[in-house]
Amino acid sequence: MDKHNLTVLNEFILLGITDRPELQAPLFGLLLIIYMISLTFIVLFISGELFILSAMSYDRYVAICNPLLYSVIMSQRMYFFLRHLTITDLGYSTAVGPKMLANFVVDENTISYYVCAIQQVFFMIFITTELFILSAMSYDRYVAICNSLCYTIIMSRGVCSVLVAIPYLYSTFVSLLVTIKIFNLSFCGHNVIRHFYCDSLPLLSLLCSDTHEIKLVIFILSVFGLISSLLIVLDSYILIIVSILRLNSAEGRHKAFSTCGSHLTVVVVFYGTLIFMYLQPKSGHSFDIDKMASIFYTLVIPMLNPLIYSLRNRDVKSALHRALGRLCNTFSQSSL
Repeated sequence: MDKHNLTVLNEFILLGITDRPELQAPLFGLLLIIYMISLTFIVLFISGELFILSAMSYDRYVAICNPLLYSVIMSQRMYFFLRHLTITDLGYSTAVGPKMLANFVVDENTISYYVCAIQQVFFMIFITTELFILSAMSYDRYVAICNSLCYTIIMSRGVCSVLVAIPYLYSTFVSLLVTIKIFNLSFCGHNVIRHFYCDSLPLLSLLCSDTHEIKLVIFILSVFGLISSLLIVLDSYILIIVSILRLNSAEGRHKAFSTCGSHLTVVVVFYGTLIFMYLQPKSGHSFDIDKMASIFYTLVIPMLNPLIYSLRNRDVKSALHRALGRLCNTFSQSSL
């Protein structure tokens, strides 16, 4: 195609979630509530004020206020990974959520060329990192159950740091590679993205250049990330199940399964949504279905994860009740 016929784009138009005016206000209200709840839970989860799962950053506070919970937390490196899982939830939901909500209240849903590229970079970084954080957490559960005597040696602080650092570095490389390749290609002048955020698949449909190479790159990286992390999860849980079934005590089996319940729930929800979205057959592919799936894993899952991990833990629920009790007492005293 002649380069003179190409239009230099300064911005894109996002079609948003729906073009039906009667649904704009209800959807805005619903998604705003979901995002604010998600943001509140994530902040509380990270800060450790109510959901004290991330108490590794607040060990002195927890050691004084709840020594029993402190001993539980410090004996499990799982909570180190939980903190980073929560950070990734916050990252990709914030990369998409505020712009999506702002588009409900403006006349034209536009996003600048460079902001679109930045949004895609950060979204891909955090969503890809979460895949490998979940697989690292499954390996942590495997070591805790199948090699409990060597747990503190195998899952040392240095090993945990490496298992978190590598996903961040790899995800940054992947996101920059894909985004730079897409935005270095030529757009035809059509600037309407059939989505509510800048995603690689809708952007590819706007390109005039040959997209065979970039599609192959995206496919290989997506399959590698999804399959490799999923295989780690599956291998870990197969070994966990075999080890648990060998236990003679029914109570021991129940306790072992309960330590994996929260993580397994999050894994099924997260991987199930991604597999449904990205591995659909072309004949059944629909951007409307993609939007619904995207809303679920960009806004709903970040809200569910802190709840799943917090409310399934007896010590955290007890700490939560005490924290709420102190909060109510504070309000009642201040009102007198």
